[in-house]
Amino acid sequence: MKLVEAIVKPFKLEEIKDALLEIGIQGMTVSEVKGFGRQKGHKETYRGQEYTIEFVPKVKIEVAVKDAQVSQVIEAIMTAAKTGSIGDGKIFVRELSDVVRIRTGETGETAL
Repeated sequence: MKLVEAIVKPFKLEEIKDALLEIGIQGMTVSEVKGFGRQKGHKETYRGQEYTIEFVPKVKIEVAVKDAQVSQVIEAIMTAAKTGSIGDGKIFVRELSDVVRIRTGETGETAL
């Protein structure tokens, strides 16, 4: 089992959610996060004053999937999140040693 984490632009969340639902993903966790990568923030002007925003608002999507679904999930996220401009985001894949569904006590892939 794997945990796929994607850090993406907030306005792409609905498109990504729809893409994941289309391939049969039944659940995900979404968090509002801030950060920066190569773009190192950006400059904005407010009431004539220019200031730098170092931490850019992003959305973090976490999806726990079976090993066989990983490439399909990555492809769906990449297709839906891509704008072609800097700051489109990153996808991280981590190994999950176990999963437990609290309500039923199911473990492993059956708990997904």
